[in-house]
Amino acid sequence: MGRESQRLESTCVFCGSSDDADPAFLDAARGVGKALADVGIKLVYGGGGVGLMGAVARAAHEAGGEVLGIIPTFLVGAERALESVEHIIVDNMHERKMLMFQRSDSFVVLPGGIGTLEEVVELLSWRRLDLHAKPVVFYNPRGFWEPLFKLFQHTVDEKLTPPEFMLAWTSVGTVDEVVPALLGQGREIYPSEAAVGRRG
Repeated sequence: MGRESQRLESTCVFCGSSDDADPAFLDAARGVGKALADVGIKLVYGGGGVGLMGAVARAAHEAGGEVLGIIPTFLVGAERALESVEHIIVDNMHERKMLMFQRSDSFVVLPGGIGTLEEVVELLSWRRLDLHAKPVVFYNPRGFWEPLFKLFQHTVDEKLTPPEFMLAWTSVGTVDEVVPALLGQGREIYPSEAAVGRRG
């Protein structure tokens, strides 16, 4: 029997919430949001309206895509929850991360700070433990994520992490490569009918 085809319906985007981020990063976030909407992939994200988070969500929403924000109560004001999109408000960060994981069947990592690092390391740790096999794509402009990749390799070199862990994600350097990388990670996935309808 052949491998069963699966539809990629949703992507969680982890990214920074700083409005002071490089304008090129903000532009890239907007490009990723539009690209996801264009192929009918629902965006799941941290719910804020600031920084790269706000940029990716607004772009996806304005392009006609589905957007789900998941945000804890204490950050609704601080991260200026984007009221124009669907939201789930949770009690704490642990619930936020778990629900983002449960509601997504793939992940994109854009530039971000310590919060993004925490989300990524947990996600890849679960991958290492075979708790999921969902595609993970890093957008890596100017080698932004190379120090993290080198740290991962260091743990492999020290025989603390198995070598195959380095195959747990794909890294791309341009926005145009993000969606093709998601769609190409080891399974047959088709864009949703919603996207076909918009294109038609």
